[in-house]
Amino acid sequence: MPWSVRWVGGCGAQSQKQCKKSSFAFYQAVRDLLPVWFLEDMRTMEVFHWEDGGKVSVYSPSEALLYALVHDHQPYARHLLTKFPQSALAVPSQSFSCCQSAPHLAMAVRYNRVRVLFRILKAVQALPPSDRAAHLDRQGCSRVEGGKTAVHMACELVRPECLLLLLGHGASPCLRDSAGNTPLDTLLQQISHMPAANMRAKLLCLDCLFFFVPQDLKFAMKQQLLDSRQQWQDLLGENRFQCLAGLAPPSLFVGAMRVLIRTISPEHFPEALDNLPLPHFLKPLDLKLES
Repeated sequence: MPWSVRWVGGCGAQSQKQCKKSSFAFYQAVRDLLPVWFLEDMRTMEVFHWEDGGKVSVYSPSEALLYALVHDHQPYARHLLTKFPQSALAVPSQSFSCCQSAPHLAMAVRYNRVRVLFRILKAVQALPPSDRAAHLDRQGCSRVEGGKTAVHMACELVRPECLLLLLGHGASPCLRDSAGNTPLDTLLQQISHMPAANMRAKLLCLDCLFFFVPQDLKFAMKQQLLDSRQQWQDLLGENRFQCLAGLAPPSLFVGAMRVLIRTISPEHFPEALDNLPLPHFLKPLDLKLES
C-alpha cells in the first residue's frame, strides 16, 4: 500500500525518489480521508518531502492543513487547528508557496471550503491582536493572485458564504489589490461579465459587502456606473444602483443591518446572527456552522 512507504536515511537520487514516494503517499492518505490518528502518525514518523537544495523535511502542521483544505478533510483540519493553533497557520516551506506568507485563507476561499474557513477564522481570533490583521488581510502573491486579499478572492470567485465569514471576522473590505481595485470593484467586474451567469450569488455577495463597506468608500468602478447608468440599473436593480452611484443614501434596511451587524464581535460571528431581532428571511445568509 502506498502509505506504508518509509524514508531511509541517505543522500542522492535514491533518497529523493523515496521522499517523493512517501510524500505522495501522504497526499493520497489525506485525499482518501483516512483517520486523523493515522495521518498524524504518517506526518510525524514516516513521511518526508524533498525541498530545494537537497533538504529533507517532515510535513509541518501548516503544510498538512493545506492538504486538508484541498481535499476537504474537515476532521483533520479541525485537529491541526486545535492542537497546533499557531503553527498550523504559519508560513509553509518554499516548496508549498512561492511567496513567504501563509496562504490558508486564500486556499479555503479558492476551494470554497466554508466549514474549514470557519475554523481557520476562529483560530485567527485566538491569535494575539497584532497578528490577526496580518492573517485576515494578507495580500496574495503578485504573480499568481495579483495582490488580492481573501476578500477580493471571495468576490472574484463569487463565494457569498466565504465573503460573509471573512467580513464578519474582521477582514477589511477596503483594501486594494495590485491593480488598485477594491473588493467591490472586483465584484462589479464579475457582475458585468456577460452572459449574466450566477447573478443571484453575485448579488448576495454585493448585499454582504453593503453591510460592511463604509458609505464614503472610493472605488474605481463608480464612474463606469454613472457612464452606463441604464445597463447597471438593469443588472443591480434601482436601489443598489442609486446607493453605489452615490445618488441616494442606503435603504433603511441596509442602514439598520450595518448597525446590528457591528454589534456582533468577531468572536461570536456568525452564531450571533441567529439572535438578531429580525425575521429569518431578512438575515444575510443561513450559515449553520458548528463552533
